[in-house]
Amino acid sequence: MVKIFIGGLPDNIQEMDLAILVSLHGRVETIKIVRDRATGKCKGYAFLEIYSLPDAKNIVSTLNDETFKGNVITVKISEEDTSKAPKPKTNQPFKSKRPRLQR
Repeated sequence: MVKIFIGGLPDNIQEMDLAILVSLHGRVETIKIVRDRATGKCKGYAFLEIYSLPDAKNIVSTLNDETFKGNVITVKISEEDTSKAPKPKTNQPFKSKRPRLQR
């Protein structure tokens, strides 16, 4: 699966509207429109999971900088966030905590 970012979406966008637009250019697996919790309106961007890298590249090349519902949208392949990835374990010995002082 390849994750795609789409920005510049109108606040009244629905998942079906986005599915229709994108599925013409590649196979879409999931759509996640980021919404405001209080109002339910779109924050202007969404993430899509695309079945294959060739489909994702086709979607990006076809839809990037196009107009959709009056807005120019930005479409790009999303870079994975490496800060949330588990850190590799080192071969250092276990360090115990310092003993607490008794008062």
